Amino acid sequence: MTASALTRPGERDRISSKLAELDWRVIGLLCVLAGIGTAMLYSIAGGSWSPWAWKHLLRFGLLLIAMIGLAMVHPKWWFHAAYPVYGLLLFMVLLIEFTPMGYVAGGAKNWLNLGFVRIQPAEFMKIGLVLALARWYHGHSAQDARWSWKLLFPLGMIGVPFLLVAKQPDLGSAMIIGLTGAAVMFMAGLSWRVIAAAAAAAVAVIPPFVMFVMHDYQRNRVLTFLNPEADPSGTGYNIIQSKIALGSGGLMGKGYGLGSQSQLEFLPERHTDFIFSTVSEEFGFLGSFTVLACYLALILISLRIAALSHSHFGRISAAGMTAFLALFVLINGAMVMGLAPVVGVPMPLLSYGGSTMMTVMIGFGLILSTHVHRYVELPKGQGLF
Repeated sequence: MTASALTRPGERDRISSKLAELDWRVIGLLCVLAGIGTAMLYSIAGGSWSPWAWKHLLRFGLLLIAMIGLAMVHPKWWFHAAYPVYGLLLFMVLLIEFTPMGYVAGGAKNWLNLGFVRIQPAEFMKIGLVLALARWYHGHSAQDARWSWKLLFPLGMIGVPFLLVAKQPDLGSAMIIGLTGAAVMFMAGLSWRVIAAAAAAAVAVIPPFVMFVMHDYQRNRVLTFLNPEADPSGTGYNIIQSKIALGSGGLMGKGYGLGSQSQLEFLPERHTDFIFSTVSEEFGFLGSFTVLACYLALILISLRIAALSHSHFGRISAAGMTAFLALFVLINGAMVMGLAPVVGVPMPLLSYGGSTMMTVMIGFGLILSTHVHRYVELPKGQGLF
């Protein structure tokens, strides 16, 4: 007999019952990672709560409350909101491209200026994409997911925002959007033959894309990744300093607040993209391994939550949000180790930045909602096309 059968009618809808169903392991790991991020931002600022640490902690506290609130939301509301949210975010990305509301920051036109606030729609598009894909796959058969002309629709859902964001140009966000969409299609049951063919095509397209499509500064980043020592004081500076920080920590690290690369400001973007290098310098291999172990535990628990959902929409959406987190960790980790080009992807919950933290916490709100309502089954046949 299932747990839902043992519960009195209406009891599972009570807030107290839903709070009891929360996976506190996930919440605990999120708090640990955000706490490490706060501690590192405090260290980087020379033992000061300003300008980064207190804002980081405050944002996390507020978003933690919001995440628990989102976990109480019934899956049917996530389901009904999927297409409207995706459509709204796509419209906002189009506004950046085709109206004066687009705002340039950091060399990319990826902010939308609404007058009273500036937002970065590409960050939230990742959530909208996962929700829209989950709803589409919920309404279609396993055969459609494996191989069918109908897959043109999810491909379009992925391809349109990917191209628009890449054109801004925001290569990091475009990569996350494209790879998250590909991960969802894979987990939904895409044929292995199609995956192999797509991988081969991607490998063939990369060289001409780098040489003829990318902007000059993006092309320089890729070429620098291949040979950073060719310009050690210019384009290769970031990667070289990051490697020095990673290697100088050794096994146990130099000690909290004693990292020369970060404290003396040799390490670029030490509070955002390269904060993991600071962790490695001050706490060594053991510290960086502990951080990565926390991320791994978070990913495995979230995949387990996805697998236990009785709703196909819940399974796909939770797995998609987990893939989204995993890609952030993988790309940032590879980037700071010199195994991937520097594309401006932060380490979630460690790096300073409100947009990424908000996106991650909304994603975990959906994952926790899937766990709280894991016995809920949504009706089939409500997909688009």
